[in-house]
Amino acid sequence: MKTPNNWFIEHFDSGGTAFGLRIKQQLESHQTPYQHIEMWETDTFGYLMTIDGCTMVTSRDNFLYHEMMSHPVLFTHQHPETVVIIGGGDCGTLREVLRHPEVKHCYQIDIDEMVTRLSEKYFPELCESNQDPRAELLFIDGVKWMQERADESIDVIIVDSTDPVGPAEGLFEHPFFAHCLRTLKPGGIMVQQSESPLLHGDSIIKTMHQNMREVGFNSTQTLTFPQPSYPSGWWSCTMAGKGVDVSQFRKTASQNKTFATLYYTADIHQSALQLPPFLAAQLKD
Repeated sequence: MKTPNNWFIEHFDSGGTAFGLRIKQQLESHQTPYQHIEMWETDTFGYLMTIDGCTMVTSRDNFLYHEMMSHPVLFTHQHPETVVIIGGGDCGTLREVLRHPEVKHCYQIDIDEMVTRLSEKYFPELCESNQDPRAELLFIDGVKWMQERADESIDVIIVDSTDPVGPAEGLFEHPFFAHCLRTLKPGGIMVQQSESPLLHGDSIIKTMHQNMREVGFNSTQTLTFPQPSYPSGWWSCTMAGKGVDVSQFRKTASQNKTFATLYYTADIHQSALQLPPFLAAQLKD
């Protein structure tokens, strides 16, 4: 919400917290068939996209999320060639995925085309790989697409979704995880954004681990990273492996990567695998 003194404030009522940015102006507002998308210009974080009043992406800190949603899983998989991104309409994760030369094809499936069109306008740096011949952008229901996908046809699935409400709710449930497992090749990995370790460790993250293992994934691993514009300022993603230990990654390949990053390194990857005791206790079987 915009306050009278030119601040955008997102209230996270269930956590008793809020996040705010001082704004210069509201740029656009669109009610799509799926959600309410707004664009803002801020004083210190560049452009801000919100969906249904919640912060989605800013110019200043998006690299933290996009790099950690893509590089850990791609350096954990032995040879990722076919990648699927569910959600990710701002295209930042797509850009990071396509930095990996071994990736031959990447589907990005977001139900709301307006997210991508606004990203192309206000975050062109995130969309610089949209025309890569390896990229295929689809504006359809990602849950339905996964249901119809052939068995063992995907190496990596990245679920770059909004919070588990509205259009994204089905992405956090048993049937979706079961379809992900079915469509992954042996050795395949999925990764999903899993909210705040501080606020959701014993709820969303714990349930996600349980659901992933119940449908048949043999290993799961949560990684944490800073994300100032999201509730609590601390975020996470959770990986699940199909016949592979997702706590082990190709460290030498990561150390010798052929592209520059702003946050991700092999050492950051290693440290993100180490859970603080309170979170490890919450996630313990």
